[in-house]
This record gives sequence, C-alpha cells and structure tokens, in this order.
Amino acid sequence: MNYRHAYHAGNFADILKHLVLANCLEHLGAKDKPYRYIDTHAGIGAYDLASDEATRSPEWVDGIGRLMKADIPDDARPALTPYLDLLHRMNPDETRIYPGSPQIAAELMREGDRLHLCELHPQDAKTLDERYRRDKRVKVEVRDGYKALKSLVPPPEKRGLALIDPPFEDRDELAHMAEAVMAALDKWPTGTFIFWRSLKNLWAADRFDNGLAEWLISEKGLAPEKILRADLWIRDLASEGKLAGAGVVVINPPWTLEEKLLATMPWLADTLAQGDGYGWRVDGGLTDEDLEDLAGDA
Repeated sequence: MNYRHAYHAGNFADILKHLVLANCLEHLGAKDKPYRYIDTHAGIGAYDLASDEATRSPEWVDGIGRLMKADIPDDARPALTPYLDLLHRMNPDETRIYPGSPQIAAELMREGDRLHLCELHPQDAKTLDERYRRDKRVKVEVRDGYKALKSLVPPPEKRGLALIDPPFEDRDELAHMAEAVMAALDKWPTGTFIFWRSLKNLWAADRFDNGLAEWLISEKGLAPEKILRADLWIRDLASEGKLAGAGVVVINPPWTLEEKLLATMPWLADTLAQGDGYGWRVDGGLTDEDLEDLAGDA
C-alpha cells in the first residue's frame, strides 16, 4: 500500500515491461475479434515526469529519457515501434508524460475492446477512475488484483491479456503471484499472461520461473515455446542501491515476440546500462537439460 510508482515511472524496468505489453496488444489487435485487457495492479494510468515525485527520484532520465533521444537501429525497430510510436504521440515536443500500463492499453485498444483495471491503493484508484471515467471501454475496481484475477477469467471475449505487475512490497510476493497464475490459467489456458518481477534476488526469480515453467509443461501440457522470459539488468545485480534488474515472464506470447526481443535486447542493454556487469537474457525459463529431464519423466 505504500508503493507509489510515480517515483519510478519511465525507468529501465518500465521500458522492458511496456515494450513487451505493446507488442502483445498489437498482436491481439491484428484480428477483428474484440479482446479484454486485465491489469491487476494498475496504478494511476499515466505519470507526469515533471511532478514532485518524478523529479525527486528522476529514474526516467536514464530510462525513457535516453531511449526517446536514441537513434534506433533497424534490428531493434520491430520490437520498439509500437511502444515508441505511442510515446512520441503523447510527447510531440519534449518528454513530459509517461504512460503506465493502463494508458498504453487504452491508446492501443479499439472501440470494441475492454479494459478491466484493479488498484488497491485508495488514492491511486480514485485518480485512475477519474482518468477513465468518460471511457466506456474501461472498468476500474478498488480491489486486490490477485483475488480478482480468478473471477475475471475467462473474459466474455475469450481473447485477451492479463498483466500481473505487483509492487513487490511483500516478501512472499512471488508466492502470491504463483498462486494467482495457477488459478487463472486453469480457467483461461489460452489467455496471454505477463508477469513482471524484480531481479533483486536472481535465485528467487529463477526459482519462480523454473517452477512455473515445469508446472506448465509437465502438469498442463503447455509447449515450451508458449513460455518466454525476458530480463534486463543495467549494472551488476549484486550492486548496492536502486533496483538493478527486472523482467517479465510471458505465457502464450505472440509467436513473433521472441525473435523481436532477441534482435533488440543487446542494443537496449547497451543503451540503458548504468554500470559494469549489465546484461540481458531471453529464453523459456528452463535450460535444454531441464527440458530433456521433463521429457524423460513424461
């Protein structure tokens, strides 16, 4: 309840999360059929980078501030274009507004699509509701997103995406996330799910990723290519200070997403690096040896 994303909006972690989200939404929008976007920890929707919070801890300067000024190489354009085009539309002169996940969805979704936004922080939920009050596509609830997720799937449209992006204030956050995804996937196995998690503790993140992947493959029969992990760290993960690494796990990703990320991540890591030991990875959350062991157990 104490976390306020305004202090961190537009940082490196937002960039990776939101470019993945934009690509997934673009893929869903390529078909005529409507779809639904579910956000379990929605925040306030968009952020003023000149606000007291953003200027007090201007993480965006070395995040989206760098990216908006960068010369994008051709290899990186397919992954970055849906995300950066939206940002340039919102900031035609100077970078002042950073869209959170709800605003990215609202900008990319169509008239017949629907957004369901959950936010437990009372003031943030009020701000969110005021922002989208006139948008008939959007429903805002002051509700625990973890508890809501199971009841919100499958959506009436049958197609869609759920973003689970918690503040990681609770030491058991990964466990809560795992419980939520297992319950939701049982009811909506064809939905796309994006899970954001910090890399403060690489061992804990790997344990979550590996356990989730093993459960999906061995218990649910999901093909390994239906699980995608993308992580970025801007300096040595063992370094002191602010968050150094973060990433996403995507279940049922667009089939083009892995190729786009592999072409983009080396350049993105170089562009956003803030110290020695920076890096990236794009994989399925399991090694080839892990997959062989699962196949042997089947």
